Amino acid sequence: MFTQTLTRRVLRSPLVDLLTGPHGVDRYTELVDPTWTQTEARAEIVAVRRQTARSVTLTLAPNRAFTGFRAGQHINVAVEVDGRRRVRPYSPANAEGAGHLELTIGRHDGGLVSNYLYDYARPGMTVGLDNVGGDFVLPADRPHRIVFVSGGSGITPLMSMLRTLRAENYDGEIAFIHYARAAEEACYREELAAMSGVRVLHGYTRSTAGSDLSGRFDPAHLTAAMPGVDAATPVFVCGPPQLADAVHRHHANTTSESFVPPTFSAPSQASGGVVAFADAGLQVTDDGRPLLEQAEAAGLTPESGCRMGICHSCTRRKTRGVVKNLITGAVSGPDAEDVQICVSVPVGDVDLAL
Repeated sequence: MFTQTLTRRVLRSPLVDLLTGPHGVDRYTELVDPTWTQTEARAEIVAVRRQTARSVTLTLAPNRAFTGFRAGQHINVAVEVDGRRRVRPYSPANAEGAGHLELTIGRHDGGLVSNYLYDYARPGMTVGLDNVGGDFVLPADRPHRIVFVSGGSGITPLMSMLRTLRAENYDGEIAFIHYARAAEEACYREELAAMSGVRVLHGYTRSTAGSDLSGRFDPAHLTAAMPGVDAATPVFVCGPPQLADAVHRHHANTTSESFVPPTFSAPSQASGGVVAFADAGLQVTDDGRPLLEQAEAAGLTPESGCRMGICHSCTRRKTRGVVKNLITGAVSGPDAEDVQICVSVPVGDVDLAL
């Protein structure tokens, strides 16, 4: 262990970095161990377990370049699938400052990265940790009552919040509602059942055996989980958009997150403008689709994540022209700025640094 630590310190010295040329020491140390990098956050998968038949839980050991996260935030995880780097946002389920990362990833029909990790993740595999983001976090001043509501794999950021509160010896009142298709698909069911001081209710929507709640979300479920809940009680919800919308409609003090792409409509008519991918020296006529799809149709392979406007891995520099964000409806100015090409469509001629 001492020899390994000394070797890392020597390899990371400024002199060695200078002597290794324009690529820096990282390109040499990663040949020994892919996580030995100073500038790129990466992690080694050290454990793989399956809590349910449709999910895999990965324990990751991040390198020193990873600077941590706040409970509830997501991390852009990069993996290579069929020779192409793919990035997707996942929320850790572990408490803040735990020293490791725990990702529970659900298998989804058509889920390229999720299904790849479910099928092929193994101890020793290295993944990239590109960015940490999101404002779905606990308030700095902890409220004395909190309700967590999750659906499916949306349980992970809420487990991180719950574990963080317990690590802080939080003495307030906590209720946790989790919806799954059946008891055997409810992640963290045993851990939640063993937690003292947390009132946990499960709602199973297909196979209802063992369900504490009837049907999908209903305002009565909040009352069942926390008797006396009032409008001031904060509710944190993560899951499908339908669940988040239902809770929002019935409870004003709701904070939500969803990793399911929202529904949006592309313009009924394309602008007909010229989209120039300047770095590649290519031009196409706008066909009305998001810039990412038009770039891929032109044979380009820009890095992209979830295609829902939250992970920011597809952000590129627009040097000229106007674009519209399909999520917010906001129209950009004509000058240079960064745009997310997965949810932006051209409004006329657009030049993109891609």
